[in-house]
Amino acid sequence: MTIFFTGDTHFGDPRALRFDHRPYPDLEAHDAGLVAAWNAAVSPGDTVWHLGDFALGPSGDRIREILAGLNGEKHLIVGNNDGPDTLGAPGWTSVRHYAEIEVEGRMVVLCHYAFRTWNGMSRGALNLHGHSHGKLKPMPKQYDVGVDPMGAAPVPLSAILASRRRRGR
Repeated sequence: MTIFFTGDTHFGDPRALRFDHRPYPDLEAHDAGLVAAWNAAVSPGDTVWHLGDFALGPSGDRIREILAGLNGEKHLIVGNNDGPDTLGAPGWTSVRHYAEIEVEGRMVVLCHYAFRTWNGMSRGALNLHGHSHGKLKPMPKQYDVGVDPMGAAPVPLSAILASRRRRGR
């Protein structure tokens, strides 16, 4: 079982195409592309932490359909664009605003929003977040795990850490 992270999928949200310049010709292709990328990376026995802004715009039925079509055990960290239909959709193992978990021997602090400081920061804890769509200057031990900086598929912690090392070269 692998633990993955993602955020800011914005299923059904036409703004993702305009503001974030995602490489899809239309919203239908956007949503289908994200689902395909997710399911190519994530197996049914894996865990995915979605760090907010899952969907904005689709009907409750469509949100439930998208969520049911995604592999893995899914946890939602609530984002500012997650409405009642997203929060109440069956298929989430948990729905909360904040979490502290251990992954690969490291404490990881999860929130939709980036922090200036967080619990365990001085002891090596990481802060994973979404919301900023890759537009914030990275801080040490802090990573935006949203679709825009990390790609369409959810990513494991090892890939998140490697992403910073690649940029530093």
